[in-house]
Amino acid sequence: MALTKLDQLYRAVILDHSKNPRRRGVLDKATTQIELKNPTCGDVIQVQMAIEENIITDVRFEGSGCTISMSSASMMTDAILGKSIEDALMLADEFSGVVQGEEAEHKHELGDAMMLSGVSKFPARIKCATLSWKALEKALEADGTGVDGQLKHD
Repeated sequence: MALTKLDQLYRAVILDHSKNPRRRGVLDKATTQIELKNPTCGDVIQVQMAIEENIITDVRFEGSGCTISMSSASMMTDAILGKSIEDALMLADEFSGVVQGEEAEHKHELGDAMMLSGVSKFPARIKCATLSWKALEKALEADGTGVDGQLKHD
């Protein structure tokens, strides 16, 4: 089956984020951090953020996993940098809906992460795409305490 031009563009953007991840590395002055694991596939992600006056002023990720998981983490860092905690949580919720086939209200704010909307056709890959976003949610909801966790099956 031939890929459409749009599918080819989506694929190119996803591969670019996987091969040239944005904000991959350790954040020396993190105010919150978390590690999550996806036990179904073994993907692991660590998300570190610096938060000042309710704004995410810096974010980094480390981890290992599939192309979808790592490119999604890179896309997430682009989307949340400079956002308030509330806006970042809203984007995480919206992204979760997008990869499950729902329409997005804030497509522009999700940026390249919208390119992962096609994951909705592959339910087994949804947890890969949402791993970093779930880590973001847990870290922000933990109020900066940082916790280790595992992504559980729903």
